[in-house]
This record gives sequence, structure tokens and C-alpha cells, in this order.
Amino acid sequence: MSELFDLQLFISVFITLFVIMDPPGTVPIFLGLTGAMTRAQRNRAARQAILVAFGVIVSFAVFGQQLLSYMHISLAALQASGGLLLLVVAMELLTGKMEEPEPSGNAKVNVALVPLGTPLLAGPGAIVATMVFVKQADLSTSHDWIAIALGVVAVHVCLYLAMRFANVVHRVLKDSGTVLVTRIAGLLLAAIAVQLVADAVEAFIQSA
Repeated sequence: MSELFDLQLFISVFITLFVIMDPPGTVPIFLGLTGAMTRAQRNRAARQAILVAFGVIVSFAVFGQQLLSYMHISLAALQASGGLLLLVVAMELLTGKMEEPEPSGNAKVNVALVPLGTPLLAGPGAIVATMVFVKQADLSTSHDWIAIALGVVAVHVCLYLAMRFANVVHRVLKDSGTVLVTRIAGLLLAAIAVQLVADAVEAFIQSA
């Protein structure tokens, strides 16, 4: 198996993205964002979020550097915009707006695309880390490409399993417990957002 791809690179990609994307940590936030959904809608949202996150990560892995250079966007700007978007979502979780029923089921599913798929799962940290791995890889052979691809796929499988497990958590917590988890998720998400913005500001100052 090690002859087919670089096992050490695979482990590095998997561990790095696992820590950044944090599958266990997505459970309370996923519950908060999908608390008003049915079980079927929540499962569909999990699939959509994974597909969006995977698509974003792969797109930036292949075309990321060229895209940012073409649009004259710095990584710090990408990080700051992601942080601001997450902060808006965190405020909605804390104020209970995410729990209000929507007239259309499609409006609920949209949270799987933004902010769950991106920038929460496929956020600036995961995007930058993937771009760094691709930049450092030996692209003259397929070994490094396969290792990076398998690492990305493995992390997304873990993310999907974590969100499917959220259904079990929801049945255990009931509605009142889910509301409590939603508030906690809002606090955690707000902290993540502020940290992203702070890191972006620090990067702007260092580049000035």
C-alpha cells in the first residue's frame, strides 16, 4: 500500500485537516443549525454540507493559488471574510433565530451550504492547509497526489459520520437539550469567528 502513495504524507494531511475541521466539534454546531429540521432533512443537510466542503477543498487544492492571485485576494482577506460570516451565524444561534421555522424547507437546507459546508467545515484554515500540502508535494508523480486525496476523503468521511451521529444526540437531548446545545454552539462559533478575524488582522499588520 505504501508503494501506491506516500503514507507519511497521508497521515500528515489527515491529522492536520482532522484537527482543523474538527469532526467531533461539528456535532453541537450542526445540531444548532439544523435543530428545526426533521431527521430526513438533517441527513440531507449532512450530505450536502459534506459535498460542498469537499468541493471547496478540492477546488482550492487544484486552482486555489491561481484563483486568489487572479482576483488579487490575500489569504488574510479570505480568513477575515470567513470569520465575519461565522460571527453573523453565531449571533443567530445565540438569539434563537436559527430555531424559528421557515416557510420553505429549502431555506432550512441552505444552512448546509453556507455556513456549514463553508466556511465552517471548508474554512480558511482547511483551505490554506490543503494549498500548502499541494504546494509542497512532488507533483511529478502520482504518489503525493493520491496521498493528499485520500487524506482529504478520509477526513470528510469522519465529518459525515459525526453529523450522522448527531441524530442520535438529538434523540437523547430532546428539544430542550438541543436548545441548550445551540446556545453553547453559538458561543463556540462566536469565539472561532473572532479568532479568525484576529488572525487576519494580525496577518494584515505583519504584511503592512
